Parts: sequence; C-alpha cells; structure tokens
Amino acid sequence: MKTKRLALFVLSSLFVLTACGQSASNPSGEALEKITFVLDWTPNTNHTGLYVAKEKGYFEEQGLEVEIVQPSEDSASMLVASGKAQFGISAQDSLAANYASEKPLPITSVAAVLQHNTSGMMSRKGEGLNRPKGLEDTTYATWDSPVEQAMIENVMTKDGGDFTKVKLIPNNIVDEPLALKEKQADSIWVFYGWGGVAAEQAEVPIDYFYFKDLNPTFDYYTPVIIANDHFLADNEEVAKKFLQATKKGYEFAITSPEEAADALLKSAPELDKTLVYASQNWLADQYQADATQWGVIDPERWNSFYSWLGENQLVEKVIPENTGFTNDYLTE
Repeated sequence: MKTKRLALFVLSSLFVLTACGQSASNPSGEALEKITFVLDWTPNTNHTGLYVAKEKGYFEEQGLEVEIVQPSEDSASMLVASGKAQFGISAQDSLAANYASEKPLPITSVAAVLQHNTSGMMSRKGEGLNRPKGLEDTTYATWDSPVEQAMIENVMTKDGGDFTKVKLIPNNIVDEPLALKEKQADSIWVFYGWGGVAAEQAEVPIDYFYFKDLNPTFDYYTPVIIANDHFLADNEEVAKKFLQATKKGYEFAITSPEEAADALLKSAPELDKTLVYASQNWLADQYQADATQWGVIDPERWNSFYSWLGENQLVEKVIPENTGFTNDYLTE
C-alpha cells in the first residue's frame, strides 16, 4: 500500500523496455533471452533477491538477461499487462479490482515475495494505540482507500472500538518515524520490514500491531511477482527459468542477508546503508517463513481475502476462487 501514497518519479531514459524473444550475447557468445522486470517503486529490500540473482549471475546461468527497471507514469501492473515488461511487482490487495472487473488485465501472480503480510499500524509508544480500539479519537493518516478503511474498521469492531471516532487525515507522509515524532499523525499503516525497522534505526519508540494477527483473513500476499499471461502461455520454460533464478536469489538473501544487502546497495547506492542492512536482516526470516519453499502461494489464504472483499462489497463483483495466481512456474 505504500506505493499508493507516493508520487512515482524516474527518468524515462531509465526505462528501456525490451520484448522477450530478442537475444543478446554474453562474453562467451552464448545467446541470452531478454527479460524486463518492472518494480512497484524505487529499489528496496523487498526486491533484494532480484538484485542478488542479477549480481551473482543466476539469471545468466538460466540463459537470461534481465533488466530491472522502475515504473514511469504507468503502474507495474499496466506495464506487465501491456507486454512492455514480462514480470513485475504488485500486491494481492492492489490486484483485486482488476480481477473483479468485466475485462481484467492479462496478469497473474506467479510467486510471493514475502510469505506473510507484514503490514500493520505503527504509533508512538505508550499512547494506547497498541490495540485497534485505541485508535478512537486519534489521527490516522489515510490513503482514502475503501479496502484500507474497511480493514481498520473490521479489527476495531472486533476489539470493541468505533471506526467513526477515528480522525482521518490525508497521508502525504514520506518519513514515517519523523511524522510520528513530530506528531503529524498518531498512527500510520506501514510494512514493518521497512517502516518499523526505520523507526528502530531512528530511535523512535513505537507500538505496532499486525492486521494478520487480528484477523487471519488479512494475511494476504503482499508483495507478489506478477507476469504477463500471454508471455506465460508462450514461454513456459523461460518463465520457469526466470523464477528458478529469482528463487535462488531470495534463498541467498535468507542465508546471507548482509551480502545480499550489498547487491541491492550496489544497484541503489542512494539508499540508507544502515537501514538497508537492518531491514535485510529482519526480512531474512520473512521471505519464506513457514512455507515449504520460497514463492509458493497458499490457495486458501489467497481465496479467503478475495472472498472477504466480495462479502463486504469492496469489489465490483465476486472474484472466483483461484483467480489471479498460480504456483505452476515454481520448481522445487
């Protein structure tokens, strides 16, 4: 959801898109299949496995030349759907409207970057906002998303709270720990692996609760790797090779987080090095967590969240079971 409140910026010259099927050559002269991967935002530790796979040569081992780019004016989903990129980053909640539409874009989630939803509510420590009911009569920085607010209302109601008593203010926050410290808002929805860790690094004492801990239905997949459906249909083996290399990159990030962080920082030196190392160490346990392997998507959890959206009329129409994801391109 962080991507919903930030303005996208990147020079179009950085976004040189290439169609799969074109070939390049490595120093040995072996032809490589070109793949374009578009991020959801600027590089961060959600993306580390991709940068590791590129830096360590895992993509090249699979016969692939992968270009990792940032989105321009269009979202990653739009760019992947149009075929300008073969793979990209999105999130299950962001994709819901697409799958509930009359003419959904041809995109499918093919791997979970993180196994569980690490998002939750961050607030200043000791002010009673460590539980949903505590949000009453306090300010919350909102993206004004119906799904976002419905989730907050759900956990507040379960805790005996009243969502109508929350004072909603526009979310134009970039630095969450600073915003809390300066009392720009009393609570902010963040992903702990970046926003929560940033607060630790800034020595801003916080309280935090995870939405998934309050309602298991909210343990949806975010972020996910998406792919163009036409590309998948025509290039099954290439897609499997791409995910095999990507999986290897994330597995390296799990076992060697600091070295993996170095790969990310090499490609994005503008990032705060201390924050990247801390975030990487925290996320090392989250990429695969309790799953049998990195990337796998549990149909029950996927379907549960989309069913909840339909039951609460948060999408145009009910999304059929098993819509929008597949584990078929992941290999053991």
